[in-house]
Amino acid sequence: MTTPTAATPSRDTNSGDANSGDALLEVSGLTKHFPIRRGLLQRQVGAVQAVDGLTFDVIRGETLSLVGESGCGKTTTGRMLTRLIEPTAGTLRFDGQDITHWSVGKMRPLRRDVQMIFQDPYGSLNPRHTVGTIVGAPFHLQGIKTEKGQKATVQDLLELVGLNPEHYNRYPHEFSGGQRQRIGIARSLALRPKLIVADEPVSALDVSIQAQVINLLEDLQDEFGLTYVVIAHDLSVVRHMSDRVAVMYLGKLVELADRDELYTRPMHPYTTALMSAVPLPDTSRRKGRERIRLEGDVPSPINPPTACRFHTRCWKAQEICRTVEPPLVDLAPRHQVACHFPENADPPASDQGAGQAAGQPSG
Repeated sequence: MTTPTAATPSRDTNSGDANSGDALLEVSGLTKHFPIRRGLLQRQVGAVQAVDGLTFDVIRGETLSLVGESGCGKTTTGRMLTRLIEPTAGTLRFDGQDITHWSVGKMRPLRRDVQMIFQDPYGSLNPRHTVGTIVGAPFHLQGIKTEKGQKATVQDLLELVGLNPEHYNRYPHEFSGGQRQRIGIARSLALRPKLIVADEPVSALDVSIQAQVINLLEDLQDEFGLTYVVIAHDLSVVRHMSDRVAVMYLGKLVELADRDELYTRPMHPYTTALMSAVPLPDTSRRKGRERIRLEGDVPSPINPPTACRFHTRCWKAQEICRTVEPPLVDLAPRHQVACHFPENADPPASDQGAGQAAGQPSG
């Protein structure tokens, strides 16, 4: 397989790993509120609190997955990480630089290092452009001349993602959904980015094609030392491809942990409910397993519940959950939880977490 060559130097594929502690992206207090305006003068009468105060790091070379129900703010977060959406508050530091409020012009060179794979493989490709034009667009927009010429480099990219280089002159409607997603992946790889935000990269694909695309993403990560932020709702997919998992609920981060730790010992009640819905292929493990069904609908982000936003659906909620917002604290090594009454925590850690949040022992 031929590796595409651009005018930019090759990146060191051993630049970091998920346990190195070298943060490529640092997120602090990230917030996005969309104003609601009404009337002739378009006065603001409220706001959709899509994302509210996220703080986390993305380690160089890892795959961090954002999970949660529809409407929890995952896609908005991903678009803020790539600066496709301007944050309302908070800071974004990429590779040591504060990029929170960079202008469009200043962001242009950074686009080489930060790319996005969009959710819809049908809607994210211009039907009037050929595959060669679509995949080659980053070179054109960045004014990059390739050593082999743009056509040869694009054909190398197509081969890299498992497509025929002869597809260069074809149009998107001539491809299946899985092939279209590969085209989107090829486009995101054109400039050899450091970070790729993948928004539901396989949700629109058949199960058999999902496995192919996931394996492709993992192979590319190993080959080029990529860092991924994967937005997903399929917890089976997340378990397969993640190093760490961040669980969101109604714009808030409620739990963050290493993948194996989270799946074997979820601590937030919301995470526990999500995990109970994951299908188990081993029928012997299904016996005695209780499915937790959350009551009620997800509250509106226009008027979210006070304090802990999950308390309206939580079977463990007490008065403190309605009055004091639980902070995101460490309850185990590399395991953060925002809950007054976490599950599966060691008793000392549980008492400490509740005491920090509420000033009293958990009950």
